[in-house]
Amino acid sequence: MNAKELRDKTPDQLREELTNLKKQQFNLRFRAATGQLENPAQMRTARRDAARVLTILNEKAAGAASGAE
Repeated sequence: MNAKELRDKTPDQLREELTNLKKQQFNLRFRAATGQLENPAQMRTARRDAARVLTILNEKAAGAASGAE
């Protein structure tokens, strides 16, 4: 997932995507703790994707706030 794809989504879609990524992170942490995680790089990817979604959400919120003033 890249930033351009995320910028095309609505804030509600981004929040839903963030929720899914947080669930994925939880599941990956659980699998890592139990030794069932085959690819540890998945944790890094999920964490960075969640951060990317949060960044885009904050950009949209800042844009809406500056446009309202």
